[in-house]
Amino acid sequence: MLLRDYTTPELDHFIEVCNFTDSELEYFKLRAKDKSNVQISMEMNVSQQQVSNLAKRVKAKICRV
Repeated sequence: MLLRDYTTPELDHFIEVCNFTDSELEYFKLRAKDKSNVQISMEMNVSQQQVSNLAKRVKAKICRV
C-alpha cells in the first residue's frame, strides 16, 4: 500500500507513534503527497542514495507499528 492511500488520521497516527527524525518526517510528509524519490531528493537537497536510506528507515518504522 502506498502512503497516499492512507487517510489523514492514519498518517497522523504514524507521525505520532513512529518517532521519526526530522529528515524522516520530512520524507514521510513528501511521500504522502505522492512525490517521487527524485523529487524528494531535489526538495530536501540530498542525494538519491540518502533518500533511499530514509525510505528504508521510514518503512521499517511503519512496519513495526
